[in-house]
Amino acid sequence: MNLLCIEGLGIEITIMKLKLVSALLTGVVLTASAQKTVVDVAVGSKDHTTLVAAVKAADLVAVLQGAGPFTVFAPVNDAFANLPKGTVETLLKPENKGLLTKILTYHVVAGNLDAAAVVKAIQDGNGKVSVKTVSGGSLTASLSEGKVILTDEKGGMATVVATDLKAGNGVVHVINTVVMPK
Repeated sequence: MNLLCIEGLGIEITIMKLKLVSALLTGVVLTASAQKTVVDVAVGSKDHTTLVAAVKAADLVAVLQGAGPFTVFAPVNDAFANLPKGTVETLLKPENKGLLTKILTYHVVAGNLDAAAVVKAIQDGNGKVSVKTVSGGSLTASLSEGKVILTDEKGGMATVVATDLKAGNGVVHVINTVVMPK
């Protein structure tokens, strides 16, 4: 056993113990980071409280805490506030769970598409790329003034305003508008 003795203080610290404590602390930090899910990313954001409430109402928490990987385009609270008056309240009612689920899963793509992958796919697609969502619909991604724009099946557009919020089971990109399926 290696001992470190600090003379004059009468303190002996084993290097082995320090290494063990360091390894345990590092393991706890790495494990906590690796276990953070796309849901945890949203829950940790004051700008996504409406999205979190909707995910809970649709019973999608367990799904989005699964292995994934998932790419989530997460609308901010203001995006929900800009929907026609009463829309959010109506969608959160238990009888509208199917529609809410369809809308929310329209914001999710299977796979781990970071910003670089999205931009490369747009460039490889001569300026746009269509991605299939978990709901079965499609979103078209393009670039405008250096920003990724998502166009939904109804022609609505959302701008990606923050990218690459990494989670253990995917990645979250923040958007400024709720995109809608057909």
